Amino acid sequence: MPGNASRPLEGQVALVTGGSGGIGAGIAVALAAAGASVGVNYASSPGAAAAVVARIEQAGGTAMALQADVSREEQVAAAFRELLGRFGCLDILVANAGIQKDAAFAEMSLDQWRAVLDINLTGQFLCAREAVRIFERQGRDPGRSAAAGKIICISSVHELIPWAGHANYAASKGGLMLMMKSLAQEVAERGIRVNGIAPGAIQTEINRTAWESPEALNRLLALIPYGRMGQPEDVARAAVWLASDASDYVTGTTLFVDGGMTLYPGFRGNG
Repeated sequence: MPGNASRPLEGQVALVTGGSGGIGAGIAVALAAAGASVGVNYASSPGAAAAVVARIEQAGGTAMALQADVSREEQVAAAFRELLGRFGCLDILVANAGIQKDAAFAEMSLDQWRAVLDINLTGQFLCAREAVRIFERQGRDPGRSAAAGKIICISSVHELIPWAGHANYAASKGGLMLMMKSLAQEVAERGIRVNGIAPGAIQTEINRTAWESPEALNRLLALIPYGRMGQPEDVARAAVWLASDASDYVTGTTLFVDGGMTLYPGFRGNG
């Protein structure tokens, strides 16, 4: 099988959307450490994307930054063309780009609703569609990977757990779950594997208010049976596994990386 235990993605090419920070940056760095050449997509933070590329290159990896708003069809197509122009092929897509625009339901504007659905759901559709087209043109190359291609959709525990005050976000993730499964069902016979990762509370800058004070952190930890917040590396390790041949018989599955948040810890002792 291609790769080895320490570098299972040797010789492969990956694209990580929303790769300039947080979970996406962690995944990009981990894929590169596992041997992949990585396209680091960003929408509006070229400096942050360049920093991720530099971090990968300083560790001996290969990467490039790619600008694209994933909700714009023409920008998505251009980013994939640029990636192929540099690396020649694509083996792995990690569709990670996502946003939140929170509001109580009655006060939520149509613009807030559309912005979140456009990035979180339509963006994943556009990127996955482009990847499938490339995988089908390339076909299988057993020298690189057992699969013709791998798509990993980064979702959230809120594809399962309702979230008052965040209806647009939860709707986008619930829709993403069934898009992922429907796509997996459709393309499995062509050797393309499609899976999801649903992170729980991951410690990044975007959710700093949820963990920066002891009081806020304690409230959050009450929802996490395992007793700690997740780190981007927790999600990144799962992404490397799903992208590797070690998971070659896995498709159409969501892997929850959440410290047990989806176990509904509020029900402990009430069985």
